[in-house]
Amino acid sequence: MAGNSYGTLFKITTFGESHGEALGGIIDGCPAGMELDFNAIQIEMQRRKPGQSSIVTPRKEEDEVQFLSGIFEGKTTGTPIGFTIPNTNHKSDDYSHIKDTYRPSHADFVYEKKYGIRDYRGGGRSSARETACRVVAGAVAKQVIKDIKINAFVSSVGTIFIDKPYQDLDFSNIENNAVRCPDETTAQKMENYIKEIKKQGDTVGGTITCVIQNVPIGLGEPVFDKLHAELGKAMLSINAVKGFEFGSGFCGAMMKGSEHNDLYNEDGTTKSNLSGGIQGGISNGMDIYFRLAFKPVATLIQYQEVLTNQKEIIEQQGKGRHDPCVVPRAVPIVEAMAALVLADFYLINKIYR
Repeated sequence: MAGNSYGTLFKITTFGESHGEALGGIIDGCPAGMELDFNAIQIEMQRRKPGQSSIVTPRKEEDEVQFLSGIFEGKTTGTPIGFTIPNTNHKSDDYSHIKDTYRPSHADFVYEKKYGIRDYRGGGRSSARETACRVVAGAVAKQVIKDIKINAFVSSVGTIFIDKPYQDLDFSNIENNAVRCPDETTAQKMENYIKEIKKQGDTVGGTITCVIQNVPIGLGEPVFDKLHAELGKAMLSINAVKGFEFGSGFCGAMMKGSEHNDLYNEDGTTKSNLSGGIQGGISNGMDIYFRLAFKPVATLIQYQEVLTNQKEIIEQQGKGRHDPCVVPRAVPIVEAMAALVLADFYLINKIYR
């Protein structure tokens, strides 16, 4: 299966399935001599892991990373960093009822048609559990670009939105609630709504906003390797992401050029930053900010129509352990993918400029 690697110089390749023995990956291109903060890596894993609150899947996984290579006496050696993450709490029997059916909005049907076989246990390779590997690699990437600050947060759940610009938010509050929303009042509304949706056996979508600060000028390559294009690709590779916009995004389409143009100040900053920190596909030194749309989780703990492999339509109720809303646990995944993109461009810029 192709498509299991990302990056040019700083590259991550992942392997494993949701209900296999383990997940894992290889990080290639990490500079030698870096003293890794293993506690920081594990903290990122704790942010993503299941079972951390009443509004996420109750699956219990410690997600402890085991490093196998590329590190000696706590420092990177410049060789590939291999790691595994054991699966310790898989309940494959929860999925036996779907081995002959294709769940709506899941990858079941297309995987089977493409490969002639599918692992129906939790979605196999198509499961969002695969993103645990990305968080490990992203945590290492953050240490490569330690001066760049990446903060993602939940900006909406369903129709509940933060009504403040990100400049007015205190990012230190992101981890103070289960929803990972920096506005306390909005966070409580979101949490109450997710709990209500969960009781109904239903799910709900939302958006995540990511703000990247202290980005040096010059990251990104013309013409096909523009910084925002790579960010878009990385973010759209995350399970359940249905939309990506940066800077003024779709709102910019409703503006006049006289309203939208980013005029430069004498110090090299811009007046509005509607460009979202990127111009011509290259970072301009301003904050990079973008927003992602996540669809509702497809597995519902209620009856819905499904297609069988005998081409029959039947009613089936979802089982297993699932998030009623994916966005709170997706926050560290978004940060990880942003870090992978920036670390890659940082090394490219350092070597070839």
